[in-house]
Order: sequence, then structure tokens, then C-alpha cells
Amino acid sequence: MVTSANRPQAAPGRQWAMSRAALARAVLTSEWTKIRTLPSTAWSLRLTPALSIATGTLVAFSFRSNIDAVVNFDPIFVGLYGLAIGQLALVAFGVLLVGSEYSSGTIRTSLAAVPRRGMFFGAKVLVGALVGLVVSVATVIATFAVSQAALGPYRTTFGADGVPSAVAGGCAYLTLVCVFSIGVAALLRSSVVSLGILIPLLFLGSQGLGNVPALKAALQYFPQQAGMVLMHLAGPQDDPRFAHDYGVWGALAILLAWTAAALTGGCLTLCRRDA
Repeated sequence: MVTSANRPQAAPGRQWAMSRAALARAVLTSEWTKIRTLPSTAWSLRLTPALSIATGTLVAFSFRSNIDAVVNFDPIFVGLYGLAIGQLALVAFGVLLVGSEYSSGTIRTSLAAVPRRGMFFGAKVLVGALVGLVVSVATVIATFAVSQAALGPYRTTFGADGVPSAVAGGCAYLTLVCVFSIGVAALLRSSVVSLGILIPLLFLGSQGLGNVPALKAALQYFPQQAGMVLMHLAGPQDDPRFAHDYGVWGALAILLAWTAAALTGGCLTLCRRDA
């Protein structure tokens, strides 16, 4: 007969592992609840596809109505250009995911509930990245499809040469930019300051400055310029105005490096500074 006195007990190490797993699940659930219930993050997620599709449609109709004057027409460029505007909303989501806790003061409550700051930050990054990935994939596919429909007879298809890799690059870029924004917000601990830095950083090259010879040597390594290469939007490599010193895989490495640096800085700041 097995009684409470002689029932086999779980090893201390196993109990500790189980408690950590339960805590991790609770923290992940908490971060997911914050995203669902915080109006600012919910609206920024909705705006990401809305801005991308609207911009892409306008650009497509513009190209279609002036197709005779277009030089080196590329339907892939038209299909994904809307992401350059839509990314702003996803950047805001990443920033607000962290910055809103500092502005409201709830960061103290969160850290009191989860003293393990590394686990807290890891859960926030993981949930934010997964949500960002889902929104990115949906946004890229919808933006490309609607833009191609607006192009009418000049459209291309998802299976055309170069399209699959460009679409995959768009999904990777938006997701990494979202995670990068989370890291920057954790590092700076302010939504306003973070957006004030991220918007110029991500849009400086897209305004043509990335093609200025005197600035190109440095700006080509900015995240947005690497994203343009990843999405096949940077222009032909055989044109010296658009050529970069790296290709698609180099662009991915640059984006990963920016993201890793931001996350490292954000984690160290959260772990070492008072809330």
C-alpha cells in the first residue's frame, strides 16, 4: 500500500525545472495578454497591413497609369514598396510593447511579479517576435497580392522569377525590424525617444540619401538599406547608383547584427538598471 509517507517524491532538480517551466508559461501568457488588451499595440498591428496595402495600391495605380513613362519597370518593386510605409506601424508596436510599461510605471509591477529580468525580457521578445512574424507574413502576402491586382495587365505572380525570395525577404525584414524596435525601446526606456531615433534610422536611406555617393558608403549598412536589398527593392546591382557591397545573404546578416546588438543592449539595461 502506497501512503503519503512512502510515496516517491520528485527529485529537487526536477521540481525546480517544473517550476521554471510553469513560470515561463505564466510569463508568456502575461505578455500575450498585454498585447491583446493594450489599445496602442492592437491598433499598431492593425495599421501595419492597412498602411502597406493602401500605399502599395496607390503606387500600383500610379505606375499603371503612367506605364509608358516608366523606365526599368519592375512589378516586384511595386508589389512590396508599400512595406516601406507599413513598417512604421510595426516599429511602433515593438516600441510600445516595452515603452508603454515605462511610461505608465507598470514596469515596476511586472518586475515585482517576475524578478528574473532575463526571463521577463526573453518572454516579451519571444511573444513580440511571434506576433510580429504573423502580422508580417499576412501583410507582405496581402500587400503584394492587392498591388499586383491593381497593376492589371502589368502584374506578376507569386511563382514568377524572384518573387518567392523577395516575399520571404519582406517577411524576414518586417519581423526583424519589429524585434529590433523592442530591443531599442528596452535600451532607451522611452517610446518617444525610441521612435525619434528609429524613424530617421529606418527612413533616412529610403528618401534617396542612400544613393548619394558621399553618404552611400555608410548608409548602405543601415537596417532599411539592408532590407531593400533583402526585398529586391534596391535597384539593379549593375547600376552604380544602386549597387551595394553585399547581396541578399549579406543583407540578412546585417539585419541580424543590428537586431542582436539592440537586444543585447536592451537586456543589459533592463537587468542592470533600476526600473
